[in-house]
Amino acid sequence: MTTSDQATTRSLRSRRSNLAVPGSSPKMLEKAKGLPADQVFMDIEDAVAPLAKPDARKNIVAALNEGGYEDKVRVVRVNDWTTQWTYADVVEVVEGAGQNLDCIMLPKVQTPEQVVALDLLLTQIEKANGLEVGRIGIEAQIENALGLINVDGIATASPRVETIIFGPADFMASINMKSLVVGEQPPGYDVGDAYHHILMSILMAARAHDKQAIDGPYLQIKDVEGYKRVAGRSAALGFDGKWVLHPGQVEAANEVYSPRQEDYDHAELILDAYDYYTSAAGGALGAVMLGDEMIDEASRKMALVISAKGRAAGMQRTKAFTPPES
Repeated sequence: MTTSDQATTRSLRSRRSNLAVPGSSPKMLEKAKGLPADQVFMDIEDAVAPLAKPDARKNIVAALNEGGYEDKVRVVRVNDWTTQWTYADVVEVVEGAGQNLDCIMLPKVQTPEQVVALDLLLTQIEKANGLEVGRIGIEAQIENALGLINVDGIATASPRVETIIFGPADFMASINMKSLVVGEQPPGYDVGDAYHHILMSILMAARAHDKQAIDGPYLQIKDVEGYKRVAGRSAALGFDGKWVLHPGQVEAANEVYSPRQEDYDHAELILDAYDYYTSAAGGALGAVMLGDEMIDEASRKMALVISAKGRAAGMQRTKAFTPPES
């Protein structure tokens, strides 16, 4: 597979729900197999105590090799480069289960060079172990002010980069935000969204370079309506998905980040109608009417976004386009 083929495959991966699973818990790793999450990321970072990290690596390697996650994007979050664990995390996991791994998630990314370093290490491991070079992707998590300032360079630091992720808890701490409730508005911020600039900066970097944008966790895990409300903000902007910390949040994420059925059907109708009317058989027209709506090239581009999200989510259309009789 060429680099461009790999990039295309990555861009089509659905990541509406990104389930966090502590690598220190074989029980949770097993349970994740049966949950309808688009992505499972097995954590060796914040969810695992320092003394438990060596065993967490072994648990993750065993779980990946045992299988059962084939219908999901399989990701491992390693520790960040400022710690003493990153090298061992990457080497042990990729050498042990690289053939059953889709991405490495790198937390607390602050500069493009940190992504380059991970890329180089992955390449060395792949070559040494007979793995396809470049197949394993990178997910870059933005968790502080420096990372956000450098987000555009981070997005382009390696062709392996697939997603840019917002890490709200560490970010809130890094800018001294006046709140202890992750994902909610800080006290006193009563107009607008305190996270809007952060989310848009991540989204612009992602979209400018054909990456996916993923929102971070909502820690009130039993408040599903609160999760939907917060997720709805980033979904409205165009984010591809959000972290889930509890099985109860999985269906909520899949719902919020999927198109509505009527929107998906309409997008597919626009694409079919535009293809027909711009063809010789349809009169080679540029702007036409679909019912009471005028559609043109701009309409097609907008429909492609909705269609791609729906197809990646496995949605099935319920309406078909019928060309008019001559």
